[in-house]
Amino acid sequence: MSDMSSTRTTNTIVHFSAPFALPDLVGEMHPAGDYKIAEDEELVDGLSWLAYRRTATYIHLPSIAQGSRLRRIVRIEPTALADLLAAANATQEPPQ
Repeated sequence: MSDMSSTRTTNTIVHFSAPFALPDLVGEMHPAGDYKIAEDEELVDGLSWLAYRRTATYIHLPSIAQGSRLRRIVRIEPTALADLLAAANATQEPPQ
């Protein structure tokens, strides 16, 4: 039986410095900006300390600056998100 306290969602904000495309949304480009990320985690049973395992990662579309119009929540693999962030932010010029 599942207990409500055995799961949690962590929300963070990530910044893309360049436009990007999500692997599962072919043909859609998303502008640079800040995006909300939600990670669902579940409690790992049977340990003598608290530990959580990630069960799903989601990106909220469109960006925060674009407001709530046509809001979508899309599941994304954590490694794909990390790769997209690295690629988009690698093109950023260092601050002067």
